[in-house]
Amino acid sequence: MAQADYDYVIVGAGTAGAALANRLSADPANRVLLIEAGGDDRSFLIRMPLGFLKALGKPRFTWGYQTEPEPHLGDRVLPVPRGRLLGGSSSINGMFHIRGHRADYDEWRDVYGCEGWGYADVLPFFKRSETSFRGETEYHGGSGPIHVREIDTRHLLEEPLRKATVAAGYGETDDYDGAKPDGFGRGQVAIDPRGRRASSARGYLRPVAGRANLTVLTRTLVRRVIVENGRATGVETERAGTVSRVAARREVILSGGAYNSPQLLMLSGIGPAGDLAALGIATVRDLPGVGQNLMEHPRMAMLFAATQPVTFLRELRLDRAVRHVLNWALRGKGAFANQISTGTILLRSKPGLDRADVQLLCNPIALTADLWFPGWRKAGRHAFYITVCLLRQESRGSVTLRSADPAAKPVIRMNLLEDPRDTAVFRAAVRAVRRIYRTEPQAALTGAEVIPGDDVVSDAELDAAMRQHVAITHHPVGTCRMGHDDGAVVDPRLRVRGVAGLRVVDASIMPRIIGGNTNAPTLMIAEKGAEMILEDARNGDPA
Repeated sequence: MAQADYDYVIVGAGTAGAALANRLSADPANRVLLIEAGGDDRSFLIRMPLGFLKALGKPRFTWGYQTEPEPHLGDRVLPVPRGRLLGGSSSINGMFHIRGHRADYDEWRDVYGCEGWGYADVLPFFKRSETSFRGETEYHGGSGPIHVREIDTRHLLEEPLRKATVAAGYGETDDYDGAKPDGFGRGQVAIDPRGRRASSARGYLRPVAGRANLTVLTRTLVRRVIVENGRATGVETERAGTVSRVAARREVILSGGAYNSPQLLMLSGIGPAGDLAALGIATVRDLPGVGQNLMEHPRMAMLFAATQPVTFLRELRLDRAVRHVLNWALRGKGAFANQISTGTILLRSKPGLDRADVQLLCNPIALTADLWFPGWRKAGRHAFYITVCLLRQESRGSVTLRSADPAAKPVIRMNLLEDPRDTAVFRAAVRAVRRIYRTEPQAALTGAEVIPGDDVVSDAELDAAMRQHVAITHHPVGTCRMGHDDGAVVDPRLRVRGVAGLRVVDASIMPRIIGGNTNAPTLMIAEKGAEMILEDARNGDPA
């Protein structure tokens, strides 16, 4: 390590942490340490957009968490892959870049008392984070670190589904993040002009790797935040079996995400006092909201057989796949420099809603599809796979400690479908998918329904299918939520309540989940958080 103390110590080099490190170290006077438990992101599975389907299952890149048995899903245990490498989950996610509805952010301000977090307040930070294929517009940025482009749909059977969605009455949009986001539209993804994944590590960290005042420490576990006389003064780390301390002159900033940030707070004595005492952890600050309010986007898979062999499975024939990989490697183009999404549909499950509460991710291939070649491996089923996501989940889960051991995995309880309102939305969403896929011209390509099945019709049958098929979209938020009430963990300037010099800057601070993919909002949170941190330092305000 280059020095023993820093101005800012950031824990977690994921979506938010990498962005913070860039912005805070832009001033050469600020000495910044970024600590990551995982390793680097140097793998073609990370760089190549289509590689994420394989990267998600690699222990090298993920924490390998899982839920406790889910009581409303037949006690199934769900895998919870989270990024453990530079870039965090932005290095292994599906790259979708959809912010959510403007009303989501106005709700943060008006319902949860988070002043400064309404849509008009956060829009500049969304724009600051991106270089949109649209260029600089009212809604989009033209010079930010993260490149955003539309999915190339040439191989993806877009037109039949687009026309069917419109004919079924759900409309279309040319911009999910614009004035009218509902309906069918091409997916917007974080992929750069060279066909590489635009993760926070690539967009924010790599360009500033040479800064003398920025130190990035990988393969280092932060065991706890050191709090002295009510102020965070540093962190205790473990690397290759050696335990050390690092001092933070100004602030310690947690950017571990919705599982690791509350875990680290509790390991540091900040959380529900009773739970901490039960594990022998001395209470530094009794904050009962730490680890509570866990929200996700529950998802349910639907699968239709295709009536013709025209889906993306054709491109996974081994000889074609090799050409696609070479095209990506040499030119940054082609089918593997892309996401396999025909389109994304935002819809409202019932009349009277002020915004979409369902997102459909529509794919012209089964999720289990793999490489094939005649005489080597049989081709799989030509199919259409739809991920049905609930955008405004009502059920709540929690993250708690398994033990006082920093290496122990946290206890994750999603509580999916605990609230019957979520079940009702899923029923309506499944029926909407059936309506769209049975409408021409898509209907001509749609064969038998495989999951949940053509014979699953009644509410009771659909509810049983949910218990079998519902999982998560990997969008956890809310476990260190901001606000002013007793259940809040941070205030609207992201300062941990009652502990000076300590902030949380990541998706865990969201008071309610947004109606979109969470990577873009997390970048916004980091951009806004960095500005607040620097502003407070300039003004001499206590952190």
